[in-house]
Parts: sequence; C-alpha cells; structure tokens
Amino acid sequence: MPNNCQTIARSDDGRSFVVADATGCGLVAGSLAIIASALHRQLVLVEERADTSPARLRGRMIGTLVPDGIDVGAGYPVDDGTVELVDAATVQALHDTTGARLDIGVNLTPPGGPARLLPTRFNRHTFWCGQSGSGKTYALGVVLEQLIAHTALPVVIFDPNSDFVHLGELNPDASGPTADALRRRDIRVLRPHQGALLRARFTEIPLPSKAAILQIDPIADREEFNELLHLSTVLSAADLDDTLPHLRASESPAQRRLAMRIENLGLLDWEVWARDRRAVTDVVAERPDATVLDLGGFSTAAQQLVVALALLDDLWDRREERRPVLLVIDEAHNLASPRLDSPIAVAVRERLIQIAAEGRKFGLWLLLSTQRPSKVHPGILSQCDNLALMKMSSPVDLAELGTHFGYAPAALLDRSPWFRQGEALFAGGFVPAPALVAMNTRLTRQGGSDVGVPLR
Repeated sequence: MPNNCQTIARSDDGRSFVVADATGCGLVAGSLAIIASALHRQLVLVEERADTSPARLRGRMIGTLVPDGIDVGAGYPVDDGTVELVDAATVQALHDTTGARLDIGVNLTPPGGPARLLPTRFNRHTFWCGQSGSGKTYALGVVLEQLIAHTALPVVIFDPNSDFVHLGELNPDASGPTADALRRRDIRVLRPHQGALLRARFTEIPLPSKAAILQIDPIADREEFNELLHLSTVLSAADLDDTLPHLRASESPAQRRLAMRIENLGLLDWEVWARDRRAVTDVVAERPDATVLDLGGFSTAAQQLVVALALLDDLWDRREERRPVLLVIDEAHNLASPRLDSPIAVAVRERLIQIAAEGRKFGLWLLLSTQRPSKVHPGILSQCDNLALMKMSSPVDLAELGTHFGYAPAALLDRSPWFRQGEALFAGGFVPAPALVAMNTRLTRQGGSDVGVPLR
C-alpha cells in the first residue's frame, strides 16, 4: 500500500481535522495517520468515516512529530495537508512518548502492530464492560497480568466467581519477560474454606457498618441504635461470641433486643468472622503485589458484602497514608448496583461512591467490570476516565456508554456488536489513542469457564 493516500486534510483549530474527499484512501475509524504540511507532520486519529459520496473523514489531532519522538497535545492548523499512512516506527514513537508499555494485544486498525496501555494512567478509575460470552473476564486477566508483572501497584481483586484464584499459577508453556516477572510476584489468594482464609474482624468494623450488618436503622430502630452507640467501646474490644451472653443477660430491654437480633440473623454461625485468625485487612495492609479475594465460596451473599465493607472501610479510614492500591471489582453489579437495597449492600455501594468521587487523590483507584453500564450506580460510572468495551449488542447500553464516555469515538462504539470474542475497544487516559484490540493469550490459568452442552 502506498504511503500517501492522495487526499487533502484541513484543520482550523489544530485539535480536529476533516478530509472532504477520502476516495481511494483506505483509512477507517480507528486508523492512525499523518497529516503533512510544509511546516509540520502531525499524528492524527480517524474517528469517523462518513458513508457519503465522496467519503469524508473526521478525527482528532494527537501530536506533532519532532526529532526525539512525538510532542503529544501540540497541534497546528492546516489548510491543505497531505494524509499519509503511519509506519511502525511512528507507532513505537507514540508508545515511547506516552509511556505505553503494557503489551495487551494487537491493534485491529491500520497500521496494526502491538496495542499497549499506559501503566501510569491506572491512577484513574476504569470501567470494563462486555456482555456474557464476550471474553470480558479472560481479557481482564491479560491486563492484570501485565500490571502485576510490570508495575509496583498493588492490586486487590474482588472475585465472586473464582475466576482469578489461579492468577499466581502460570501455564506450562508461559515464557518471556512477563512470565518471568509474574513468577517473582507476591500473589496471595484468600478463600473462605481452604488455604489462606478470607475473614473479616467484627471488632474493627466502624459503628455505622456494624449497624448495617445488624440491619439497625438509626431512626426506625432508634432505641437499639442508641444502645449500639453506648456499646461501641465494648463491641470494639470483644467479638460477638463474648458479647452475646452479656447482652442476653442484661437488664436493658434494648440490649436484650440486640441479642435477639444477633441470634435471629445467625451472625455467630457466619464463617466470615476472623476471631483469632488474620483478617483481610491485615493481609492487604502488607500490600502484596496482588491479593485475590475469592468471595463466591461463602454460604450467604451477606458475608461477601461483609468482606467488601470491612476492607473498603479500612482503606478509607487509612486514606491519609496515601498508599496506592488498585481495587478490581469483577461482576461489579454485586457491590455497586443502583438496585441493591439491603442495609449492608447500600453501605458497600455508598462507600464505593465515596471512593469513586474522592479516593483518587488518596491512591484508591477502582477498576469495575460488569456486563452492562446500567448495572453500576451512575455516581460511580460518571467518575471513570478509562473505558474497556467488549462485545455489546444492546443499542440502549451503547447509547448510555456514549453519554458517559464522550472521549470514545461514536463510530468505534458502534462497532461493538460485531466484535469477536476477545476483541475490545480501549479509550481514555490509559491508552495513547482510542484503539480496537484483539487481546493476547493469558499466561496464567483462567479460573472460570463456561459449562459445555453434553453431546451423545
């Protein structure tokens, strides 16, 4: 293919460009190109190819080519620039200039080549979305492997389906620098019933969260809540096992009602309590390279929420320490749905909303993965600066994504229904330019997989 498209581009503001006649030029939405003029050579991204006669191109200016790389963000007006195709050296210069070095796959649009993410821009919240069967969890594993191998950013994974419990186990054929780095990383897996146990310590949970676990409303259950306030010191020093007999034998009717509430909820039978064992907060405070929380093995959904609430509360209480951590929440609708209504679920969601709004400056960063944008509270979704979108067939969901993530070109969002399994659109600060990507193969074992139909 010749390097020159024989088309003329115009930019009035140095930020966007148009090509009035792209006849004979094979550039499509998502393609990188160069606009060359007498003074500058500028790297651009094609965001739309209009289906008109003649075809029109529209896009954004990314930066200006300079002797030592690309001056990202520097754009200049152009009256009659010539559109050229981009070569591999220019793409590499873009990656070098922006610091994109996490190798996640292959770019599906011209000029092709490796697709890379910027590790430094995971200091913004990320939304990962794709319908069932799109390869969402597998692809997320590819990115997590790169982050764990090539950065010092601790990762905590809330894993409701045991999909990441083998993140520390490399496939037999895994090789190369990333595999070698993963072998050296401290990856811990906490599970409800085996190995290192996943536990929360009731005494360390803040009083409002204790009330949520006990389903005590400050107004509707004002006497019990008031008693809980007066018992805050006691409940911070002794576990429920030790406290319950004293409450049951108390002369205070409110304390006896508290005892009945604890018994009726069956809290003493929950396997989630640490008692004399290590709690999840103790492990995460050591900041291993990765901590996988296998939430799915608990006997009740409420216990998954207890673990999440205990850890999120602890991280928020320690926020002034400014110790960075990436909180990866797979199947995020379990913790962040606007439709959750139990007291403990609401407490978890409200803490996530607070972290989404204010946690970024303290080093508390979210990566939320789910099937549909409507499954995540808009107060969290609106704070996300990075987007990874896999196959999405619903026009309603795509329209909502377009509303929340205006930095993702509409023409690329529109291609999502035709993505193959393992293909994704990346947009936002953690990618040098919006890109359609075929994801790499995992280096570690995938925990979950679909159950096949038995054949005769």
